Amino acid sequence: MAVQTEERELISAQARYVRSSARKARLVLEHIRGIPAAEAQAILQFQTRAVAKDAGKVLKSAVANAENNFGHDPDELVVIAAYADEGPTLKRWRPRARGRVNRIRKRTCHITIKVSPALPGEIKPRSERPVRAPRQAPPVEPEAVEETTPAAEAEAAEEPEAESEPAEEPAADDEPAADEETPKPDEEAKS
Repeated sequence: MAVQTEERELISAQARYVRSSARKARLVLEHIRGIPAAEAQAILQFQTRAVAKDAGKVLKSAVANAENNFGHDPDELVVIAAYADEGPTLKRWRPRARGRVNRIRKRTCHITIKVSPALPGEIKPRSERPVRAPRQAPPVEPEAVEETTPAAEAEAAEEPEAESEPAEEPAADDEPAADEETPKPDEEAKS
């Protein structure tokens, strides 16, 4: 039994001689393989690595190729392949101590991205987020308001003002007076 594989139409774009190592580019490209093109563009846009900008340009070019040359809808495209091959290495040198030289390798890579129209059911629509009800303020309890009547006001006026005066502080007899000498710990031990 042979498994039948459906031939997919692949639309590609390539950036050659990108000034980044292939190893660094592969770290970015593995995030977008098998993902819808629109989502892959968003992922690359928020990547912090510098090579993500170059990969974003290649993806944008592949989507434009599919739209203009083949008439595909950009929202129906899926990234099938994204890879980086090594390009030529620029060899430079840096002088070091005692007349020696260290080699500097400025690596380049070729970034290739291939997109294809999605098969039925390959792109799953994002489910709509349930709309959260706005937060309600906690219920405010009405404050207890005392109703005042003319009779209650008259009683309050007749009460002595002793409650409003501060109470006198008790005399501090347990504290020693400043002129009395308190025995020092060394003197207590001697006696």
